[in-house]
Amino acid sequence: MSKPLLTILATACALALPALAHSRQVTLTAQLKDYGGNGAYVAAYLTDAKGAYVRTLWVAGGKAKYHKHLSDWSRLSAGDTKRLDGVTGASVGSGRTLKVTADLADALIDAGYEIRLDAAAEDMRDSPSEVRMPLSTANVGKPQAGKQYIQSVTLQLK
Repeated sequence: MSKPLLTILATACALALPALAHSRQVTLTAQLKDYGGNGAYVAAYLTDAKGAYVRTLWVAGGKAKYHKHLSDWSRLSAGDTKRLDGVTGASVGSGRTLKVTADLADALIDAGYEIRLDAAAEDMRDSPSEVRMPLSTANVGKPQAGKQYIQSVTLQLK
């Protein structure tokens, strides 16, 4: 290969890589219903356009023995050995708010990806896929209703 061609290739790569690496801060605010039970375990995770697991954004509830009750997340993410690295915290009390912030690549937004939240509370019914929300600019600021434990989830992008 000639030096001018190598220079052009190197320059093109240097310009393209930062564009691929751009990310946006995504914030989910989940308001829990006043369901009257113990603190809820909630898993927030990302799936692709085909429903395949991409990554865990946050898990509220640190005792691993209860994670099986977050059944869709547990089933989809089972092969991801790093799924909990730095993304766990305390369970969320009845009537409380959970706020989750993550950096996601720009390319994922408006590309068919979906944010899902599973929820469960001790001695109460599990709620897999409690909320399913397309990761899209059209959903920014529009509360999405939950089924059992979550009153609503709102998406913000920065």
